[in-house]
Amino acid sequence: MEPIKPDSKVLIDIIQTKMPFGKYKGTFISELPVYYLEWFKNKGFPPGKLGMMLSSVYEIKINGLNSILTLVKTTLKTQR
Repeated sequence: MEPIKPDSKVLIDIIQTKMPFGKYKGTFISELPVYYLEWFKNKGFPPGKLGMMLSSVYEIKINGLNSILTLVKTTLKTQR
């Protein structure tokens, strides 16, 4: 079985996309607090790409992998 590799495009989208609605409208998805992501997990993530990005950030944060998001942010800044 081949190891699963994260899709870097998804991580870039998570860093660059803002929440389009709700209490945290306008906040970058990567910066949403865990309790808000937990609320979505319990109520159900929205369908489509937004739901996938929210659930990905939730998994990243609850597993203590925030350094992945920091690395992507840093890499994007240095490329500009």
